[in-house]
Amino acid sequence: MNYFYVVNGKKIKQVFIIAVAIIFAIGIIYSERDQVTVFSQSEPAAIYSVQTEKKWIALTFDISWGDKRTEPILKILEDKGVKNATFFLSSPWSKDHPEMVQRIVKGGWEVGSHGHKHVNYSSLNDDEIRTQIKTANQILNQVTGKNPNLIRLPNGDFDKRVLRIANELNYTVIQWDTDSMDWMNKGVDNIINRVVSKAHPGDIVLMHASDSVKQTHEALPVIIDQLRAKGYEFVTVSELMKQTEVRNKPPVEDQAMKQLQ
Repeated sequence: MNYFYVVNGKKIKQVFIIAVAIIFAIGIIYSERDQVTVFSQSEPAAIYSVQTEKKWIALTFDISWGDKRTEPILKILEDKGVKNATFFLSSPWSKDHPEMVQRIVKGGWEVGSHGHKHVNYSSLNDDEIRTQIKTANQILNQVTGKNPNLIRLPNGDFDKRVLRIANELNYTVIQWDTDSMDWMNKGVDNIINRVVSKAHPGDIVLMHASDSVKQTHEALPVIIDQLRAKGYEFVTVSELMKQTEVRNKPPVEDQAMKQLQ
C-alpha cells in the first residue's frame, strides 16, 4: 500500500525562521554574557556615563581639602562661560569654607556630596555608612540651603551595601568614565590629552579642585576650548541623567580606587 504525505511548505518555512531566530538569540546571549551587569533592573547602581547621541559632557570636580586651587578653577569656568559643572564637596571642607561653597552655589554650578570622613565606605558597617552620608547631608544643607541628591564616594569606593544605603537616603552614586588623573600631577599636556582623547557623548569627567592638584587650573582652559571645538556642550550631571538610557557598571568589591582627593 502506498502512502502519500502532504507537506505544507509555508509551515516548514515558519519553523525554519523560528529555529534560526532562536539560534541567533542564543549566540547573542553567549557573546554578551561577560557584559551583563550583576545588578537587576530593580537594584541601584552607580552611574558612570549616559548613553546619548547629543554631544553633552559633564565636567565634575571633587574637593576635600585646601584653599588654593578652588578659586582659580571657578574663575576659569566663569571666564570661559561654563555655567554648568558639578562639584562634589566633602562636608568638612564645606564647613570650613562656606564662602567658597556660596560662590559655587551663586555661580549656578551643581553641588553634590563627597561624603564626610575621607575613608572607604565599603570598609564600614551599615550604620557607619548611614552616619557618614547623613552627616555630610546635614552640613551641606546648612551651607547651601539644599539637600544634594548626588554623591561621589571618597576614593570612588563602594560596594552593593553602600549603593543600597545611599539609595535609601535618596542619593544616586556618581562615578566617572573619563579620569583626568590630575591628582597625579604628571603634567598639563598629560591631563589635557587624557580628557580630550577619551571624551565621548554622555561622558562624566573626573577632575579635582583640592590643593593636591597643581596643574588642573592650567589644563582646564585648553580642555574647555578643545572640547568646544569638537562640538561638546557642558552640562551638569543631573542634566545628563535626564537622558533616557544610563549605562551602569557593577562595583568592584574590596578594591579601593587609589587616588588623592
